[in-house]
Amino acid sequence: MTAIALLGAGGKMGYRLAKNLMGSRFEVRHVEVSDAGKSRLEAELGLSCVDINTALAGVDVVILAVPDTVIGKVAASIVDRLVAGTMVIALDAAAPFAGHLPVRPDLTYFVTHPCHPPIFNDETDMQAKKDHFGGLYAKQHIVSALMQGPETAYTLGEEIAKVIWAPVMRSHRVTVEQLAILEPGLSETVAASLLMVMKQAMDECVTRGVPEQAARDFLLGHMNVLGAVIFGEVQGVFSDACNKAIEFGIPALMRDDWRKVFEPSEIAESIRRIT
Repeated sequence: MTAIALLGAGGKMGYRLAKNLMGSRFEVRHVEVSDAGKSRLEAELGLSCVDINTALAGVDVVILAVPDTVIGKVAASIVDRLVAGTMVIALDAAAPFAGHLPVRPDLTYFVTHPCHPPIFNDETDMQAKKDHFGGLYAKQHIVSALMQGPETAYTLGEEIAKVIWAPVMRSHRVTVEQLAILEPGLSETVAASLLMVMKQAMDECVTRGVPEQAARDFLLGHMNVLGAVIFGEVQGVFSDACNKAIEFGIPALMRDDWRKVFEPSEIAESIRRIT
């Protein structure tokens, strides 16, 4: 049985992983430093934690379910206790991309991250419809990268990824560099920023006298139909008036050089700020 040491098992992300790993073919050793995390694992999942030395003894895989800001410190504290061939899994590209994983050519480094449940989906169960993050009830896609290690290791890494992010639809293979372009580049620097501007625009409508619920309903409904057309979810075209508004709106809202956020130097600087 493949043994997995789950570090940070009682945290927000670690708890989700611990729950999904229950009943899998893997032997999971849960490590948590906080008393609150340990109590939650015991009370809600019936899981007991072990000390780090017990967890790492003869382990095959280590999952770092800890914040980006401490991944380097945590990895450095355990690396000397890992035997050659051990797989270390990071749940975000930031720390690996920034070079915070210890230099150990004989270890396998695997990075995986959820896409989260898509806006356009076929979920009918209310629990799944409300599972916006994913990993509980709603189906989602995932992305994974084999940063270093033998090609054969990818199969194991992807198997674990499909368990911890279940239920999974498509599983995409990318490089660490491509994953960094997706996050923080696409998902946070671009998508989160523009969504924040959209919320601020809604608030501006309210300030100018539009009832808040009316503004919210109008915006979210239009996000649905406009997004469906723009992303090809449905076949449709915008009116001439809408196209004119877009033609004026993009240069009014966006700098001409906004795509520079995807330049390698910009991605690296963005990751430096968060790690």
